[in-house]
Parts: sequence; C-alpha cells; structure tokens
Amino acid sequence: MTFKGHALPEEFGVGLCDEFPAIYYPEDYIKGAFDYELSSGMTFCVEVYAGAVGSEVGVKIEQQVLVTETEYECLSNYPYDERLMA
Repeated sequence: MTFKGHALPEEFGVGLCDEFPAIYYPEDYIKGAFDYELSSGMTFCVEVYAGAVGSEVGVKIEQQVLVTETEYECLSNYPYDERLMA
C-alpha cells in the first residue's frame, strides 16, 4: 500500500500521524517496521490532511472502510462538500 497510494503534490507536505496501523508515504517508509496483511473484517479510518506548507488553511478528509473478501466497502455516508473539491 505504501508505494501504490495516492501521492500529494510536494507543495502540500505530509499531514499524516503515527497511529497504528499506519500506511506511510514512500519517503517515510521503514522497511520491515510495519509489515502486516489486511484481512477481511478489518475496519480502518483512512484520512489525510492537505494544506500547503506554511499555510493557515487546509482540509482533512476521512473515510471509514471495511475490508471485504475481494475489496473494501466504504462505511462513511456523509457527502463531501463540493466547495472543497477543487
């Protein structure tokens, strides 16, 4: 997941925390430190804070997901605010 995830543009920096289990950006990856498999029935909150480095504004987006046998199911049902989807 670390190397197949979405990459933010450099201007936004990285707004991730160190909660476990964590899927780090490639530049923060520590080989062998957090190797584990996702399995059916696990739930995660997938979140990102994005804001330009040094800026006073940004947005935090979070989705709750359930890992299923073949993919995932989004458990969040609150719609995004279109004003934030630039």
